[in-house]
Amino acid sequence: MYPLKFENLYYNKIWGGRDFELFRSNLPEGEIGESWDVACHPHGTSVISNGKYKGTGIDELIKSEGERILGTKIPQERFPLLVKLINAKDKLSVQVHPNDEYAKRVEGDMGKTEAWYVVEAFEGANLIAGTKNCTKEQFKEAIKQGNLDQYLNKIDVEPGDVIFVKSGLVHAIGEGVVIAEIQQNSDTTYRVYDYNRGREIHVEKALEVADLSLKGEKSKGIKIEKEGYSKTYYCLCENFSLEVYTIVSFCMEYSDNERFYIFTCVDGGGTINYEGGSEKVSKGDSILIPAFLGKYELNGNMKLIKSYVPNVEQVKKEVLDNIIR
Repeated sequence: MYPLKFENLYYNKIWGGRDFELFRSNLPEGEIGESWDVACHPHGTSVISNGKYKGTGIDELIKSEGERILGTKIPQERFPLLVKLINAKDKLSVQVHPNDEYAKRVEGDMGKTEAWYVVEAFEGANLIAGTKNCTKEQFKEAIKQGNLDQYLNKIDVEPGDVIFVKSGLVHAIGEGVVIAEIQQNSDTTYRVYDYNRGREIHVEKALEVADLSLKGEKSKGIKIEKEGYSKTYYCLCENFSLEVYTIVSFCMEYSDNERFYIFTCVDGGGTINYEGGSEKVSKGDSILIPAFLGKYELNGNMKLIKSYVPNVEQVKKEVLDNIIR
């Protein structure tokens, strides 16, 4: 086993742009809104770009290697995560995602909880997370009247900000940002309001699943200082854990036979060294650490998002062990 890198899957969007060119040189023509960087979904499946398995789809590799890639605690029937980069030159639709129970019953798919990490923020950059001072009746009427903005909780953002978007939270990505999005492996989205772009909206379903009591805010995180690096725990739920490593020189870690990890580089660069080789890491790269990789080192000057499906109680204990002396 070795750290797996992937081809970027690019998608044109009416609100997209060219800002991925700040750190990538492989963009196709068009207004690129999304790059699916670790994906195993009917709408897009990653292809490995390095090493022995170069050219192999991640779905094929899982069939042949199973738990050696995913881990002993991760079901092989459905890859659990989807990692994207999003470039919004214009604001996205206001939307909401259902929880698993509703999505399975109504759509035959999983629900969607996600988290955003702001990679780039330009003048006026903002995100919408939650609503303010309204009932569902007022919300529905505002959609009809075209004046929903008054009820949306708009948050100005800068690079490094993290926002947890639970299923049921009304949200939107505003203009002027590049976002790393970690989410459940689902494409189930209900548009509430689309600024008269003429696309399909799903008001009734959205209102059924929206929880207007949910509050959106920047995650403060819990930062742990280590020799050579720091680690900040930002989001933890049964679907994923999101942690940010700031590597100053090096960090030595071990893979977990029970689960895989994904590292996404959001600033700087370096290498991942492992028994048998080394992989270069640059801004914008996502790399999957197979469950059975063993010891590896993160070297360089870089900032990495680590995402994975956690043992929640184990992560809680890990945090507490670091802050209680």
